[in-house]
Amino acid sequence: MSNPVAESATNLRFQALQLMLQLQKHSGSLTRLLPEAQERVAVSEQAQLQAWIFGWCRWSHELEGLVGQLLQKPLKPKDQDVYLLMQLGVFQLKYTPTADHAAVDETVKVIKRLKKPWARGVVNAVLRNYQRQSELLHESLSETQRYSHPAWLLEIIRTDWPEQWQTVCLANNEQGPMWLRVNRLQGSLDSYQARLGEQSMEASTLIDVPHALLLEKAVPVSALPGFEQGDVSIQDGAAQMAEQLLGKFVPEGGRLLDACAAPGGKTAHAAESGRYASIVAIDRDEVRLKSVHSTLQRLNLETQVNVVSGDATQPTSWWDNQPFNAILLDAPCSGTGVIRRHPDIKLLRRASDIENLVALQAQLLDALWSTLAPGGVLLYATCSIFKDENERQIERFLQRNSQASLLDQVRQILPGERGMDGFFYAAIKKPHV
Repeated sequence: MSNPVAESATNLRFQALQLMLQLQKHSGSLTRLLPEAQERVAVSEQAQLQAWIFGWCRWSHELEGLVGQLLQKPLKPKDQDVYLLMQLGVFQLKYTPTADHAAVDETVKVIKRLKKPWARGVVNAVLRNYQRQSELLHESLSETQRYSHPAWLLEIIRTDWPEQWQTVCLANNEQGPMWLRVNRLQGSLDSYQARLGEQSMEASTLIDVPHALLLEKAVPVSALPGFEQGDVSIQDGAAQMAEQLLGKFVPEGGRLLDACAAPGGKTAHAAESGRYASIVAIDRDEVRLKSVHSTLQRLNLETQVNVVSGDATQPTSWWDNQPFNAILLDAPCSGTGVIRRHPDIKLLRRASDIENLVALQAQLLDALWSTLAPGGVLLYATCSIFKDENERQIERFLQRNSQASLLDQVRQILPGERGMDGFFYAAIKKPHV
């Protein structure tokens, strides 16, 4: 007679393994793949699946080093599934509250679904030996494996941030906290903080980010009071600085362009400010533009933003030739400042991607500069910590445009700084004549 509980536990691990294989094959990001995988497990196990797959992405390089030491000889490429299954088992033993015997036994049971009976003994032996030798195994890991970052990524972080690289890597391996942005059009920060307190949710403020609250403990979005009514949004404190910086340099009124706007958090924040006479939000990704529409709809801001599908590198295809007083260029980038929220970046991103991203960023800067009004301000933003994408990108732009001037200093926030994600900002002003 079958045991539904045991079958569910086996299926959970099998579906996690399938997701791991997809990521290894670069079949997509977690943003797309995870919801599809969650549909194949019990509703009660969907959060577990997410926690496991995020954890495996964070620690995959370390897990690879641990399992590699335990194998007497490397497995064949066709047995990548068995290799990853061992990593999943070691992950459970080290990083989850799963009972050791369950982590071993339930992981071994997945072999039946793989139809590779020869692997039962191998997987069982690797996991049992990890339990006995874990301390020694960890001492033998390479630096790349200890910090669980691919070698190319670790090298750039060390080069760009020689004093902070270890802190950055450790922050990348943590789970990011939950930040809120209070909609000032529907209530004050203090009143919303009080509403959270009434439901035993503690939250702290950030002195120079006026609408941000940092939750002491993450909760489901559905638990946030007034979320569906648009009283609050989820947005990291560093991302909220975009609106604050624009407000510092741009007078009220005028026209704002939010380029590469999806998923729409910064667009909505600008609309909530009431600072602009009109806002245009553009993105070339039709699918992601749907999230901009849904965000604005939830916040009751749809009538305040003109959402446009178009390529920001080709203004002639969508621009009405009316100059913008302010431009927010949230440029496509490596995402190396938000690895703790998107740990699959460590698996999916390649060193060869950076050169193409840097070229695209320069193209966007040059194209959008032509749409900026004299005296206007362009705020360049990335969620990267790479200097080639950030300060060196801005230096090259200023060399190409000698009349442009940098307002204030560039701002680089590193991952984990005051609980925030890694972000970069540079405000550039166009001369009046």
